[in-house]
Amino acid sequence: MYKLFTFSLVILILLSCKTNKSIQKQDDDKGFKVALVHTNYGDFKLKLYNNTPLHRDNFVKLSNEHFYDSLLFHRVIKNFMIQGGDPDSKNAPAGKALGNGGPKYTIAAEFDTSLINKKGALCAAREGDNVNPEKRSSGSQFYIVTGRTFTDEQLDMMEQRINKQMKNSFFGKYINRAENINIKNKLDSLKKSGNRTELTNYYNELDKVITEEYNNLPKFKYSQKHREIYKTVGGAPHLDGSYTVFGEVIEGMNVVDSISNVKTGKADRPIEDVIFSIKIIE
Repeated sequence: MYKLFTFSLVILILLSCKTNKSIQKQDDDKGFKVALVHTNYGDFKLKLYNNTPLHRDNFVKLSNEHFYDSLLFHRVIKNFMIQGGDPDSKNAPAGKALGNGGPKYTIAAEFDTSLINKKGALCAAREGDNVNPEKRSSGSQFYIVTGRTFTDEQLDMMEQRINKQMKNSFFGKYINRAENINIKNKLDSLKKSGNRTELTNYYNELDKVITEEYNNLPKFKYSQKHREIYKTVGGAPHLDGSYTVFGEVIEGMNVVDSISNVKTGKADRPIEDVIFSIKIIE
């Protein structure tokens, strides 16, 4: 539970990278909340976006309730991200598997195409699509992107992959519409029958119909601004459109980078605990 949903592509692209310490500001709005994250590696500050109010308010609420006090960054992947917010990580013994804890609720996704998984982005962790097709966020777990830089060619591949995922998601929503109950029942029947040839033929027929409707929808495409961020500052573009981005590091990115370089063991848990607490200061 609450593991970042990853792909084989991720393993290939996270092998080596260069980082950029500069963080590009996402917006210039006023009156935003600022959180101070205190760790045994130093402190850093987070700006919480106002255009993701459900995630902002939940993060503020948990911080004010001291929910995050003495928790761990329990999952660290160099050149990718650091993840924390599992309440089970508090005083967790060495070797204990972490990443499944949280409050007894999730948060509706708040996707905004202006917010991307750039270096320093604060994002909500969640369960994978297979059990969480609505991409609802964990009630408490989050990650901060460290990432790497990308070329235009790599970003073109990301766009293709994201659009393919969007089409697959559209396919699932299409067959689950109330008016398409007969289609869903036929698919279920063919799956149970084991007749793969007939099932494949039916899928192909459906794909033609669904593709015609899907092609009328807008497709995912990086803006030139976002391309420049990923080519110079870096990040994790393969997560765009799948995880809610709700803030960013505005001070102390060097601390996040230091945490991202710690030695890790099983399940990417740091060998020496990285303890943190969070306080809303503005």
